[in-house]
Amino acid sequence: MTDPTIALKEYLLNIGLEADADFLRAGVQLLSQLLMEVEVEQQIGAAKHERRPERNNYRNGYGERTWETRVGEVELALPKLRQGSYFPSLLEPRRPAEKALLAVVQAAYLKGVSTRKVDALVKALGLSGIDKSKVSRICKELDQAVEQFRHRELQASYPYVWLDALYLKVRQNHRIVSLALVIAVGVDEAGERHLLGFDLGGSEAEAFWLEFLRSLVKRGVKTVQLVISDAHEGLKSAISQVFSGASWQRCRVHFMRNLLAKSPHRDKAAVADAVRLIFDQPSLPSAQTQLHQLVEKLGQVYPDAARLLCEAEQDILAYKSFPKEHWRRIHSTNMLERLNKEVKRRTKVVGVFPDRPSVIRLAGSVLIEIDDDWRAAPRQYFSQKSMQLVINPDLNNDDQASTFLEELTTTQLVEAAANLHH
Repeated sequence: MTDPTIALKEYLLNIGLEADADFLRAGVQLLSQLLMEVEVEQQIGAAKHERRPERNNYRNGYGERTWETRVGEVELALPKLRQGSYFPSLLEPRRPAEKALLAVVQAAYLKGVSTRKVDALVKALGLSGIDKSKVSRICKELDQAVEQFRHRELQASYPYVWLDALYLKVRQNHRIVSLALVIAVGVDEAGERHLLGFDLGGSEAEAFWLEFLRSLVKRGVKTVQLVISDAHEGLKSAISQVFSGASWQRCRVHFMRNLLAKSPHRDKAAVADAVRLIFDQPSLPSAQTQLHQLVEKLGQVYPDAARLLCEAEQDILAYKSFPKEHWRRIHSTNMLERLNKEVKRRTKVVGVFPDRPSVIRLAGSVLIEIDDDWRAAPRQYFSQKSMQLVINPDLNNDDQASTFLEELTTTQLVEAAANLHH
């Protein structure tokens, strides 16, 4: 049997402008309401005021919604349900980040920033013009949601915390400057990821990081056991002051770049292979043994690289004191790098933000979406069983070291080191 709503839906989406606009607008409104009533009837299994055993829900009044059409704005009354929700198939819901992008683009237009480019962006978003009242409504709605998210209570233990920053271009005092958007992500004792917070500052100075981390603690972050980040001096100092007692894991990826920068191009591959053997060890003691042997070998040819490796021993191997199931995800900031990439993908559409609030509005909306996606994910980031090994370290008594493996990897290390050109 053909669905009667299909033809009606297609007619509404393709309606022409040959007749009087007011007449068409009234017709679109009437037909849209009819379509929504039919859809709600199908969803709840009964018509209005109808008693049927198939009924699975009840109506609960109406909500107002403005719909932009080719014949102008149409005011709709969206049916509401007692349980769950209903959204008309005719309308396309905008996600928070899309609303934020719209608000940013329109705010840039109102400030006279790159009008030609902004006009093109507005058309790409499917709009025909700029409405100041609409900008105000959207901005108010988004700002409230973002501020509520930024200042929400956390009140939980987060054994693992990742910290990172990315830079965005913003107009400030009639100049274009780069501002740091810092982001914190944590995993709670249940193994679930949470976006703990974010903020915008002039740089990654110690004072800014210190204020940001203290705000996390004030909102409820506690019992942090491992912090993963890059080796920015200001950030390291802030971590040691705010999360005293927590271990610090220096991002392996960033460290490898720094180490290879101190080796000549012809030996970069050999050095990288030798360092990876350290990380491949099955336990912390065996990794330390391999590191000391490599430091001795490197010291004969590349003393600067050997010194850096020796000084970073505790920082790059901190993750090996935690459950082996977690090593792959806690040895670097790769998880945050993927998140930053998504933020950049959304923000590059704007290019240069008109002001600081517009950055918070768009970046915050994107991060809220990501956090919502994490909540809806069917799987946890870490299993609850493995998280128990973090909460109760005494449960992790498995001796992961193997003499055979240590001897094998030592031989591999010697062979890799021998490939270095003296």
